[in-house]
Amino acid sequence: MLKQIDFSKKISILELGPGTGVVTKQILDKITSDSNLVCLELNEQFCNDLAELKDKNLEVIQGSAEDIGDLFKTQSFDYVVSGLPLAIFKKACVNEILDGCVSSLKEEGKYIQFQYSLASKKTLQRYFSKVDLSLAAVNLPPAVVYTCSL
Repeated sequence: MLKQIDFSKKISILELGPGTGVVTKQILDKITSDSNLVCLELNEQFCNDLAELKDKNLEVIQGSAEDIGDLFKTQSFDYVVSGLPLAIFKKACVNEILDGCVSSLKEEGKYIQFQYSLASKKTLQRYFSKVDLSLAAVNLPPAVVYTCSL
């Protein structure tokens, strides 16, 4: 999922729905000391657990991915990484999330979505000019990783 990220330079990453922090920890291990990772998580306990990582490059915000557009009006990201299960969300919710992601990405930024189905492909193609697919076969069940560009 993280193969599409250039960790060799200063970058800014927004992670949506980090949960227990499995991907968060991998990102923190790879980013440069001047990079930053913002985690947006709805669950209060998960936010507390993430905050306990006590990393200077990490900012944890408790909130909904539907509010990305409002939360990050003055901030943009090189990458948005999401494991949110878009396929089970209502269409209006998905649209709100993706609108916010598009508006918060830098011009050359990438949106990386981890899913267990191909159900979101057409939706992502409406928002992004380029949508690439790869398989994360090490997962059981195998997962799809979408890498999307504006």
